[in-house]
Amino acid sequence: MSVNDHATSSADDRLAVRKPAPDWFHWAVVRPKRSLTVAVEGCPIHYLLWPHDGNAADAPGLLLVHGGGAHANWWSFIAPFLAHRFRVAAMDLSGMGDSGSRERYDATLRAAEMLAVTEHAGLGPRPFVVGHSFGGYMLTRMASLYGERLGGAVIVDTPIRSPEETASRPLPRRRDGPKRVYDDFEDAVSRFRLLPTQDCANAFIVEHIARHSLMPAQGGWVWKFDCGAMGPERFTEPFSDYLRAVSCRRAYIHGSRSALATPATVTWIAGLMGPRAPVIEIPEAQHHIMLDQPLAFVAALRALLEAWLHDGQD
Repeated sequence: MSVNDHATSSADDRLAVRKPAPDWFHWAVVRPKRSLTVAVEGCPIHYLLWPHDGNAADAPGLLLVHGGGAHANWWSFIAPFLAHRFRVAAMDLSGMGDSGSRERYDATLRAAEMLAVTEHAGLGPRPFVVGHSFGGYMLTRMASLYGERLGGAVIVDTPIRSPEETASRPLPRRRDGPKRVYDDFEDAVSRFRLLPTQDCANAFIVEHIARHSLMPAQGGWVWKFDCGAMGPERFTEPFSDYLRAVSCRRAYIHGSRSALATPATVTWIAGLMGPRAPVIEIPEAQHHIMLDQPLAFVAALRALLEAWLHDGQD
């Protein structure tokens, strides 16, 4: 793969990546897509939609759901590689990205948001849903409530833990107070950090995500999330019970070097999903698999979803 030193074409130069990036990345981020919104329980939910490459009306649907404090553009360099086979949407959960905020948040509301996007985007009957990290938590709730309406659920490096492992790990602290306002956009981009903290060899992807993570505010720029959506209570729902109750096909993908999907966590999740559910490890990937090993992640998703398309329902 060759590496180009030019910035990605963008209508807004602030979003153009400055770091050297390979051709596949530049190709992906300029693929045509639509920016759309659907109202769910009084809250505007934003999503991006990539049309199927062949414009086939009967193409299977695929919804991509981001992690905590993230947004739909965490998938914008992944989705085009799936649009050859699927009609693909990537959404912003409420309180994150370009979606609206709520007075309260829970997984049941988020499940309704996810279902609404699949319908509004025209993803067809029994779409597949992929959820990374926090999005995987929300996917367990969606698939436990609406599993008969899904083709399959793919949970990506979500640390659903046993009661024993949960008790040994404290919940993250609440983020109180107003968000920091950055005077300068480029200064804010330079301060973007991944959580959990990790290195990433693909600096161009981290920069791309950072540039799409900011929004204007009085006096400058702030990160695109509602602090009320980032409290520790978001991890306290019975996600093990939700996963155990999933009625559609399910699979788990995790990074071999993940700080969150420990061997004990993976074993617990595999037991909840049952022996027929695939558990796929991506070599050399940490928690943010699509950043660390984007093309290997695409290959794994393609193979898994293609197999599901050709197999009968569990």
